[in-house]
Amino acid sequence: MIDVDGYLAVLGVPRPQSPTAEALWALHRAHGERVAYENLDIHLGRPTGIGATESVARIARGRGGYCFHLNGAFAALLRVLGYDVTLHRAGVREEEGEDPAGPAGNHLALTVRLDGERWLVDTGLGDGIHEPLPLREGTYVQGPFTYGMAPSTVVPGGWRFTHDPRGSFRTMVFAPEPVELSSFADEHVRLSTSPESGFVRVLTAQLRGAKAVDVLRGCVLRRIDAQGTEERTIDTAEDFHDVLTGLFRLDLSDVGASARAGLWDRVRTAHEKWEAAGRE
Repeated sequence: MIDVDGYLAVLGVPRPQSPTAEALWALHRAHGERVAYENLDIHLGRPTGIGATESVARIARGRGGYCFHLNGAFAALLRVLGYDVTLHRAGVREEEGEDPAGPAGNHLALTVRLDGERWLVDTGLGDGIHEPLPLREGTYVQGPFTYGMAPSTVVPGGWRFTHDPRGSFRTMVFAPEPVELSSFADEHVRLSTSPESGFVRVLTAQLRGAKAVDVLRGCVLRRIDAQGTEERTIDTAEDFHDVLTGLFRLDLSDVGASARAGLWDRVRTAHEKWEAAGRE
């Protein structure tokens, strides 16, 4: 059993009496605003699993995760609340277009069937959607971002989500077939341990609000809104900790002073190497 009450307390949303569209939208918005997309445990050397019970417990104690954690937990919550949820094998790409081989499995996507229509419900895209999107071809505006949704040209029955040009990736494609959360276990190990993985190379934390998105990558903090992008570099360990615990709402009470200092040293060293390489 998952900790439904603890999860909803973090979201600040009362338990819905029935699985309505209004409740789904409220849950989705709150998730993006209150539960960070983050990979701190990778950089702390603390491996995690992706089981729904474990991920819900992480969220309930004030932490987040990436797509396997966040969407795995959210799917479990929605099912308890009575929603018709399907998990899908998906692939996120930084380039335009689709992978000819189909979804790479580096992302877990969710859809919900509600009132005769299917919706993309995805709390694991970082600076992605703030509210569900219908599985209908079209262009959709949410806050500072404009998204595209269209049937996949590669995967029969699949769909392609196109991010705003200012977003952290370009496309996400998912296959129509339902999958189990456990099918992502091997990819989770690769993403959280391989030196080639972006999660291993760069620490990140992200929150998605209605009008803006906050993105921390290493020492660089950005806020993207309708007016443009503000950027600043974090220069001290104290500021770094305050940003994580304040802006990104992360409970780091179980991370001791030595571990926090080591984390900052690693992030700062990586930032300096990045700057020395011309920010490439």
